[in-house]
Amino acid sequence: MSETEPITIYRIELDDDGSPAENSSYYRLSPADTPYILRFKVIAGSLASNQGIVWTNYPPEGKPFKRNEFYKHVLAGIEPECDLKITSAGAYEYYVEHSPFLQDGSVVWSRSKTGFFVVDPQLTLTSRDGSSSITSLPLEGLVIESVVPKWMGKLSEWKPHLETIAKSGYNMIHFVPLQYRGISNSPYSIFDQLKFDPHLFEEEDLEKSEEEQRALVKDKISEIETKYGALSLTDIVWNHTACNSTWLWDHPESGYNLHNSPHLIAAFELDSALLRFSAKIADHSSPFPSDVKTTQELDEIMTELRRTVFSEIKLWEFYVVDVILSVQEFKDAIDAKTPYSKNLFDHSALSKMTLKERAAILTEAALSGIETHGDRHHKKMTTSVAVSFMATLLNLDVTMSETFSMETLLEEYKTVLNEVNLEFYKAYDRDVDIIVTNIESRFKYIRLDEHGPKMGPITEENPLVETYFTRLPLNERTEAHPPGSLALVNNGWIWNADPLRDFAGKDSHAYLRREVIIWGDCVKLRYGKGPEDVPWLWERMKEYTIQSARLFHGFRIDNCHSTPIHLAQYLLDAAREVHPNLYVVAELFTGSEEMDIRFVSRLGINSLIREAMQAWEPRELSRLVHRHGVKPVGGMDRSSLCEDVPWTGADGKVVPSRVTPLVGSHPHALFMDCTHDNETPNQKRRAEDTLSNAGLVCMTSCAIGSVKGYDELYPTLLNLVTERRQYMTYKDPMSVGISSIKARLNKLHTDMALQGYEEAHVHHENEYIIVHRQQPTTLKGYILIAHTSFYDNRKRGDIMPIKLRDTATKVLMSVGIEVTSRTLEKNDKYLEGLPCKLVALEDPKVMRLSDAQGDFTQVEIPDRFPGGSIILLETTVDSKVPSNIEELVKNISSSVFGSIGWVELNIVLYRCDGEEQDLTPGNGVYNIPNHGPLVYCGLEGYISVLKQIIESNDLGHPFCAHLREGHWALDYICDRIKRHLPIFPALAPLHEWLTDRMNAIKNLPNYLVPRYFALAVMTAYEAARQRAYSLMTPLIQSGDYFTRSLSLTALQVYSFVDSASLHPTKKIPCLAAGLPHFTYRHMRTWGRDVFISLRGILLVTGQYKAAKDHILAFASSLKHGMIPNLLDSLRSPRYNSRDSVWWFFQSVQDYCTLVPDGEDILKEAFPRRFPDGQTFVEYTSPEAYSVSVTLEDILAEILVAHANGIHYREWNAGSRLDEQMSDKGFQVDVDLDFKTGFVTGGNVYNCGTWMDKMGESAKAGTKGVPATPRDGADVEIIGLLKSSLRWVIDLHKRNKFGLSGIEVGETRYKGLMRPARSLSIQEWNDLIQKNFEKHFWVPLDPAEDLEYVIRSELVNRRGMYKDTYGSITPFADYQLRPNFPVAMCVAPELFDKDHAMKALSLAKNSLLGPLGMRTLDPNDWAYRPNYDNQNDSEDRMVAKGWNYHQGPEWLWCTGYFFRAYLHFKVLCEPESVKETIYELHRLMLPHKAQLETSPWAGLAELTNLDGAICVDACQSQAWSSSTLLDLLHDIDTLRRDRHVKQ
Repeated sequence: MSETEPITIYRIELDDDGSPAENSSYYRLSPADTPYILRFKVIAGSLASNQGIVWTNYPPEGKPFKRNEFYKHVLAGIEPECDLKITSAGAYEYYVEHSPFLQDGSVVWSRSKTGFFVVDPQLTLTSRDGSSSITSLPLEGLVIESVVPKWMGKLSEWKPHLETIAKSGYNMIHFVPLQYRGISNSPYSIFDQLKFDPHLFEEEDLEKSEEEQRALVKDKISEIETKYGALSLTDIVWNHTACNSTWLWDHPESGYNLHNSPHLIAAFELDSALLRFSAKIADHSSPFPSDVKTTQELDEIMTELRRTVFSEIKLWEFYVVDVILSVQEFKDAIDAKTPYSKNLFDHSALSKMTLKERAAILTEAALSGIETHGDRHHKKMTTSVAVSFMATLLNLDVTMSETFSMETLLEEYKTVLNEVNLEFYKAYDRDVDIIVTNIESRFKYIRLDEHGPKMGPITEENPLVETYFTRLPLNERTEAHPPGSLALVNNGWIWNADPLRDFAGKDSHAYLRREVIIWGDCVKLRYGKGPEDVPWLWERMKEYTIQSARLFHGFRIDNCHSTPIHLAQYLLDAAREVHPNLYVVAELFTGSEEMDIRFVSRLGINSLIREAMQAWEPRELSRLVHRHGVKPVGGMDRSSLCEDVPWTGADGKVVPSRVTPLVGSHPHALFMDCTHDNETPNQKRRAEDTLSNAGLVCMTSCAIGSVKGYDELYPTLLNLVTERRQYMTYKDPMSVGISSIKARLNKLHTDMALQGYEEAHVHHENEYIIVHRQQPTTLKGYILIAHTSFYDNRKRGDIMPIKLRDTATKVLMSVGIEVTSRTLEKNDKYLEGLPCKLVALEDPKVMRLSDAQGDFTQVEIPDRFPGGSIILLETTVDSKVPSNIEELVKNISSSVFGSIGWVELNIVLYRCDGEEQDLTPGNGVYNIPNHGPLVYCGLEGYISVLKQIIESNDLGHPFCAHLREGHWALDYICDRIKRHLPIFPALAPLHEWLTDRMNAIKNLPNYLVPRYFALAVMTAYEAARQRAYSLMTPLIQSGDYFTRSLSLTALQVYSFVDSASLHPTKKIPCLAAGLPHFTYRHMRTWGRDVFISLRGILLVTGQYKAAKDHILAFASSLKHGMIPNLLDSLRSPRYNSRDSVWWFFQSVQDYCTLVPDGEDILKEAFPRRFPDGQTFVEYTSPEAYSVSVTLEDILAEILVAHANGIHYREWNAGSRLDEQMSDKGFQVDVDLDFKTGFVTGGNVYNCGTWMDKMGESAKAGTKGVPATPRDGADVEIIGLLKSSLRWVIDLHKRNKFGLSGIEVGETRYKGLMRPARSLSIQEWNDLIQKNFEKHFWVPLDPAEDLEYVIRSELVNRRGMYKDTYGSITPFADYQLRPNFPVAMCVAPELFDKDHAMKALSLAKNSLLGPLGMRTLDPNDWAYRPNYDNQNDSEDRMVAKGWNYHQGPEWLWCTGYFFRAYLHFKVLCEPESVKETIYELHRLMLPHKAQLETSPWAGLAELTNLDGAICVDACQSQAWSSSTLLDLLHDIDTLRRDRHVKQ
């Protein structure tokens, strides 16, 4: 591998269990001319990431390939992956083992499905100019011509033919088999696989040894490569041998004979009977004509056949049970008093059954031989079982003969047997119908059909139908074999057969039913399950295969669809051992791409033969050409998603690499304009189509081929068996037929492959097919316009002028063909084509025009352009298009983003419509016609659509159409950034970069705009992401893709808007609670949301200044000992939450803990929004911000206020403040319970925690009624309070916090006055510690209730922590909700670890959904899991979304649950760290999927039942992402503390 060029890495992304992804079981990889890396990757948390190991039989460098030897590659790293260095061609497998577990004392691994990858062979061409230069040829550059050697003459006579082939631009020659032919003279009926056809050699060479003759052939094949610059390919025939192959005399076990395959006996008997019947028809004395001319005559013969043949051989005896014999055996068993079981059957059940039901029971219990055919009466009753059956049926003891009538018993048994046989007779009748139909159909084809071979009269040599069997002679070499060994089935094929089923096997009835279209000259070979079954045959075929592989560069597997896969694997492995870069092409007709892939992937087939002559109309030919065009012009497939990243080699060196994600491959094609099996254009269409058909095939981006004689216009398909003439040689072969044009087209095809013209566009219009091939980097191209000739169309036909936007053209040829005669004078010696001439036609009219969309080239077809004509154009994009357009849009200097910060990145990447309209009024998100508005104005909005397009290369997507139609989207991107420059000048370099690229893209032909727009957007997008990561913490920078993508949600919610800030008069970026609903004005920034989110969104990502700004802004707003729920830029903040202040307190603690020198913030002085902390003043008042305090003062004030109790009515209470709330709800009360240390508060009229849904439906009676008031002591508030006290105590010990005790004045609590008292912080802390478990734990065992404060009658679930304590509505305390994990995370010391794990297990089983936590126990009477805020029904439980927190699954709770689970699982099971981390990653897989697939690139606020999308929810919510970032931080800390490997 070069140190300067980036290493190529192809990445395979595996499914959850390591199996290949859907439609990706097979990957075709490029030749390893330069070694590259194949990377296997799984997602952290997938099953395969649990100690996953990739096993593959791709061998390490220096080791030979062995199919069943697999090598271990450990999936490792934060994104588990492993790399293979690919250096050699071949077919390979892989699978993944993972998740080991103990079973019966042994370690057992879970295993994935098997995947396959095939590395293309390295093909090299020797220069034809005599130099020693070598060209590496991709498969797409192959141009193959098939030849029949017996028509070429002796090896010494090949020269003129080889010269013609070379001049015609063919770079590979396909030879049909050169081996010694059998009796039929067909090249595919091989007499001796190890000998070459003697007709190849001179007289004096015939006496030479096989090895010497082989050397002569080798010399000729080598000469083809070195002198003519062409490779060679031969057919390999494994399925059959010639019927007269004498080696069968010694090894008849190599075929399916009546000894090793007794299921064929019936078919043989029928075949023999048919031959006898045929002989009678052929006899002159027969009343039936032997030369059948009409279907009436045939009907008479078929009637006689049906009447006589089947009865003559009693064919039914092969189907049925021998009743007479079975009855006799039954009687003999009874007479002999043979023991039998009396408990096999139930008399009561049998006695109630019908005769048919009894027969079915006996068949299942006693009959053998049902599954297959065999000899006559091979179906046998097990007599002892039959005796037991009849004895039970008749309730007899058959050992006591005096108690029953033998005659009656035997008659009863006979009746049942006849019923058993009834179904078999029906099967026989059905088969007879099939047999007769197939014989009749075959007879019609071979003798009566217009397009059949017209075989003539029925004779001994040409019987009624072909024989299905070869009958070996009985002689000295054959007489020792077992009876039946000398009758072997012939090979053939079956319409629509299952290629994996052996149609000569015991499970098939094809030979009996006469379903096989037989090749009477070929014996079908029987390989069994492996070499051990037929060792001699396997060894012979291995020798034949290796001999061929040493001579030729490639194989064409004949009749591949009938080749057993295990056989082909074995033989191809042997071939590749001697010729590693063997090119393998196959004749494979399965009718299913899935089945094609099964063969291709397992055998390493490099190309499948596909035939242009199979098209019956221009539309179908267009489809075939399109299918083999590989990539569409301007395509955006997954290769567009390549990444440039450093790669560390085995030697530890870090080098650049380019990673390209792979998608499953389709089988590569060898697209033939005509094969040696196809009828010619003259037969199927018109001879004139020879040229247009050839031109279209040459324009495809795959291997292509032809057959010798096509270019010369042979009029008909040649018969490989009977044809004895030879190819004609010409003085000027290029003047014959279409050869001169074909040479140019063939050369063009190879050149386009070598130069990377990998994109194509195909257009069909009436009789015309237009193909445009293009090089995606240089944008040079070729267009072929073909006027097809499927029928007589000598006129121009209808076609619209061709418009080419921003494209210049040059006419390379405009040519037609004139066939001067449709008939040929008979030539008994040489093969000739139809007389014809190529005609230079008028060039198309090429004009430069323009319209509203700009300049274009118009091409008009000349008036005289008959069917069969072609035009070839060379295209280039206009000079105004930069020559390096791809490089231009893919490269971006680091200086473009060098000065850009977080707020600018938010503008570049995100901003939903509300935010954009707020800052730049009248300018929102981009709206794509026929698609809809994007979710973001920034690049992420475009990426969300482009990703879908790229995934399926969907150039028909409305966005692609929109980009082709005009440049509006390009202008929007640039203009939008320009609008933001006055406030954010750091965006200027990006604006310049985008403007430059978009202007260049505007100069492209419109069909290329989508591709290059996408590339430019992705380049800027990736650069923006990388810049964002560079501004974050090492956790993010070194994190996996999920961690990094999740961190970017912080950029989504932290931004600058005009109508919301952290100060009433200063513009300061601030956090949005969620997108798109909470983005501007007073609804943007919420105290609770900010401080639940602050740790993950701002601290874990390293945005310390932003975190500090929020902390100090909210601290400055402290009022009544509370922080606002709604900040409203501190203009009119609202104080209606009891929990926000404790989330704030926790965030200050997190800031001090996580930020370097973070505790310095405690001494930070700042002015207060409300000077006395109690009275509202307008922000414009001089009193506002007139008093300065420190953060320490604010924290102390919070503690003092809560210890003394907080009681106030909200400022501005009433409908203007909250139109839903009742008057009593505006009263806020918080008290401290001195017995427990718990703060308690709230009432049934308000909802002071995050579960804050206020009823809105007057119709349903919920207006002003909170759904979840959660009054009392809320479990998460107690946890946050305890955490705050613990931290303050620690600060005080370190002289960082002055407050150590509180003087509490006289207070009223629950209607009673309490005297003033002193309360130390330590005492308060200890009270909570002492009372928490006692008041919140609900034990599993009711007997333990006395140890806790429990109202047992209210308990619904056990082994849980209460949601609240002391609620006015007592049952609410006992509702299972997901709030207790918050307390576990912030104050784990409160919890008994065993109790904690029980509660977490309960929550995992009952509350945890795919993405969020159910907000209420599904067993609870109030559980309603689907939130619909538009519901206007009278159902109070759901009207106007009253069930917001009564079942819907909230994502932020999941993060806290995971964090708590991690902490206590590791605490209880210290050895389970790695397994627990894996388990949590697995539980996060749905979050990873949502982050990847959501157009918002974020995590939603909530989901409905089982993760269903909730349309009323925010689709990217700050706290949903934040708490998972918190978890990832915890995991990272745990790994570093415990030195846990990834």
